[in-house]
Amino acid sequence: MIIGGLEKLSLIDFPGYLSAIIFTKSCNFRCHFCYNPMLVFAEGESELKNIDEGPSLIPEEDFFLFLEERAGKLEGLVISGGEPTLQADLKDFIIKVKKIGYKIKLDTNGTNPEKVADLIKNGLLDYVAMDLKAPFDKYEKVIGVKTDIEKIKKSVDLLIKGNIPYEFRSTLVPGLVDESEILEMSKNISGAKLWYLQKFKSDVDLVNKDFKNKYSFTDIEMKNFSEIGSTFVEKCIYRE
Repeated sequence: MIIGGLEKLSLIDFPGYLSAIIFTKSCNFRCHFCYNPMLVFAEGESELKNIDEGPSLIPEEDFFLFLEERAGKLEGLVISGGEPTLQADLKDFIIKVKKIGYKIKLDTNGTNPEKVADLIKNGLLDYVAMDLKAPFDKYEKVIGVKTDIEKIKKSVDLLIKGNIPYEFRSTLVPGLVDESEILEMSKNISGAKLWYLQKFKSDVDLVNKDFKNKYSFTDIEMKNFSEIGSTFVEKCIYRE
């Protein structure tokens, strides 16, 4: 597992559990607003790079020692990124974490539904958070690369029709999404239980430097978007 970062304690990222968060390196998207370019790109690179290239910043043996020392205090592990499903040894890694007694939350962009389905089938996931980037017909405008939208749709169906807790979440950026597209996104995940909306951070390094320091939607606009988003989902919440 190529680990690019570790947050030792989170009270909010894994609903119901005190958790740690690891951030895997490399992503197959190039979302303009992403504030983790150090995880998206290999060092010094601006193009897609093989997931096996580049060192892990945190050796696995050190990480598992950390988990073992905190067993009984921490309850869960969030595996985020980057895009964790690009990691070839993700399943084996989760099995090792589970053996210590931790619950697992996976953050994913939905491009590998078969891998996520296999993890669910084998009882290796306890919660999934999937990013919803845009209406299906406008995805590539936001993610900055070509993608197989059918895989995104399969991941949406997998969660909505499945039996494990999940959430969808969307970062909303002026110029990339508007009010009418919020309604379309809600329709795309019709029947979903939970959808979080969040502002984008523009005061940090971003994948697309042209978006740095651009304005975000106001709180009033975000709350209005959450009301529109509730049209086809059970709960759409603006998360500040």
